[in-house]
Amino acid sequence: MPVALDLQNTDAWRSYCNNRGLADTDLAVRLPRLGLAVPVDGAVQPLLAALLLFADEPGALLAGQGMRADIRVFHYKGKAVLRGEVPNLLLPPKTITGPAVEQIAKAQAYVLERLAVGLTMEGSGFKTGYRFPERVIKEAITNAVVHRDYRLNRDIHIRIFDDRVEVESPGRLPGNLTPATIDKARSMPRNSLLARNLREFPNPPNVDAGEGVPMMFAQMAQASLYEPLYREQLEAAVPTLVVTLLNEERQPLWVQVSDWIDRNGPIANGKLREISGMETLTASKQLKQWVTQGVLVALPAASRQQASYTKPELVDQMDLTRSLSFGLDNENGNEEKPM
Repeated sequence: MPVALDLQNTDAWRSYCNNRGLADTDLAVRLPRLGLAVPVDGAVQPLLAALLLFADEPGALLAGQGMRADIRVFHYKGKAVLRGEVPNLLLPPKTITGPAVEQIAKAQAYVLERLAVGLTMEGSGFKTGYRFPERVIKEAITNAVVHRDYRLNRDIHIRIFDDRVEVESPGRLPGNLTPATIDKARSMPRNSLLARNLREFPNPPNVDAGEGVPMMFAQMAQASLYEPLYREQLEAAVPTLVVTLLNEERQPLWVQVSDWIDRNGPIANGKLREISGMETLTASKQLKQWVTQGVLVALPAASRQQASYTKPELVDQMDLTRSLSFGLDNENGNEEKPM
């Protein structure tokens, strides 16, 4: 990066060196040895990872390169963004800057502070709280900073709603990771220099052991909440990865339905009735509720009678032409009633 080396001579740099026991803190000497700088035309220039790790304002330094490195937090009233003349924000958006280790800590503290306030349900006057495990919130924010694509001109966006928290980071999943395999596959850091050096700070936000995402799934399950929802948004000018954490208690039936879909594919009204003992209308309402929550999506169907559903992360793996005829209740030969 064409940035003056002295801009890395910060408190973050000194904290890093002290924690590693590095006596020689000369940036021109030490950064190349750490693999965080290279000679360019006779001068030492820092790599992007060095700016993110040590510069006081990496986002400002990268702006001239068409890149961004900040976090923006939006706390909304209600369950959706209202794009009217007056935004439905509870507070002005919060911009969080700084070296990565500080940025992560500040973002975690601010989001947890907002969640601790709780929310008042519209029309009821009753106040309720968020149930997310603290470790899950922290891990989602840490992953966004460590694994985002810094080549893209977009900040990380954290959105807090009445019923969920969304963490949106620029870029797709790295390597061959997919939303369907992220909880089972081995960690694949996009920014290995950043991840490797971030763990060397005092009280590091990551231990770089590849256990963060499985922990998130386990913690949400222990709290009787729905598993984290991962989806890639590719239709926008800048592709992003969105992690959604639902603040809603997971129904015991969902565990059976989720497992059935994983093993057999899309589920229809008839199969849900068979699993649960529900009546047709009750099963229909339950499927619609799961769609509204985002844990299921309705697949293309020739008619409402042939409606079938799957988990969002499995859609890309499907042959959607097959789904057009999947809604028939093949188990008993009966056609689904209208939804």
